[in-house]
Amino acid sequence: MSDIKVVVTGPFNSGKTEFIRTISEIGVVNTDQPITNPEEKVKETTTVAIDYGKLTLDEDFILYLFGTPGQSRFKHMWEILSRDMLGYIVMVDSTDPQSIEKAKDIIRTFSAYAPVPFVVAANKQDMEGAIPPDKIRDMMGLPPNIKIVPCVATDKKSVRDVLIALAQTVLEWFEEMEKAGEG
Repeated sequence: MSDIKVVVTGPFNSGKTEFIRTISEIGVVNTDQPITNPEEKVKETTTVAIDYGKLTLDEDFILYLFGTPGQSRFKHMWEILSRDMLGYIVMVDSTDPQSIEKAKDIIRTFSAYAPVPFVVAANKQDMEGAIPPDKIRDMMGLPPNIKIVPCVATDKKSVRDVLIALAQTVLEWFEEMEKAGEG
């Protein structure tokens, strides 16, 4: 049996908890606490340490999803959660240019922790004013080989599409390493 660890990270209010909640076959274990910062009162609670969900792909593969806190004051958890991950998903709130800007720092940080593949989930694509994935790519300065997947974190098919994109990216990454003689 293979246990596969995937981290779901991104800025505050980008949809990480909802993403995991939508696809997990178990009740999501989370560390949500009431928001105390008046500037962040767009919702009632926020993750302060971890969200955890599980998805059995088949009898041989279990996907473990670890969601990070989004605020930089909880950044110490990012390094802990990045250990042994096979890849990661960077969630961005497509309706919030600041979320997209903050995600660039998160990508730099996670790339330093572990040089593993990642995809960007352009969440809230169902909302008015959502920035399209190609524009998000430009705003983030990402090369064409980084997949930016449109997402609605409350929609199971949409969440699956992001996970499939990450799986394809991980497989391509392993193939490239093998060709380079590193595999």
